[in-house]
Amino acid sequence: MAPPTTVRLSLVAPAMNAALREARFDDAGPVELPPTGLSPLCLASRVRVVSSPSGRCRATAEALGLSAYEVEPALAGCAMGRWRGRRLDELATEEPESVAVWLGDPAAVPHGGESLRELRSRVAEWMEGLGTPAATQAAGAPGSVTVWAVAEPDVIRAAVAHALGAPEETFWRLDVRPLQCVELSGRTGRWNLRLGAPLP
Repeated sequence: MAPPTTVRLSLVAPAMNAALREARFDDAGPVELPPTGLSPLCLASRVRVVSSPSGRCRATAEALGLSAYEVEPALAGCAMGRWRGRRLDELATEEPESVAVWLGDPAAVPHGGESLRELRSRVAEWMEGLGTPAATQAAGAPGSVTVWAVAEPDVIRAAVAHALGAPEETFWRLDVRPLQCVELSGRTGRWNLRLGAPLP
C-alpha cells in the first residue's frame, strides 16, 4: 500500500485594492502594491501554483513572479448574488436584518448567492483533493504535493477553519491581511497550521 500523501499548502492573500479597503463585495480595480513593489518568489520547479479567478488575485500572482499559475475555480470568493459590488456599510443601513442573518447564520443566503457553509465545503473539497493519487502523479512527486495559492481572504478563512476543524462561527474571527501567507500541511485529512510564515 502506498504511503500517505503529504500536502504542503501555502495560501497568499492578494494585495490591497479599493474593493478590499471599502469592504465591498467585488474584486474589481487594480491592486495597490507596496512602494517598493514585490520581490518575485523563487519556488521549486515541482511546486504547483494556482490562483483564485479574481482580478486582484491574478494580478498579485503576476506581481510575485508566478506567471505560470493556473486559475482554480474552486478558490473563487463567496458568490454574493445581488450584493455583488455593494459595500457592507451600505447594506447594513439598507438591509440590517438581512446582514444580521448573514453574519449570524453560516447557512443563510439573503443575497441569493452562496452561503458561507457552502464556501467552506467547496474549499474543503478542493483541499482534500490535493492529496489524491492523481494529484501526486500530476505533480511528479509521489508521496508529496506542494501547492502555492493566491486566494481571496474569505477562501483563506474557510481553508484555515476547515484545517483546524473549527466551529463555523470561527470564520469571522480570522483576520486575513493583504500579502500575508498562511501555511498548512496535511496527511490523510489531518491538517496542521504554521503561524507566522513569511513570504520567501
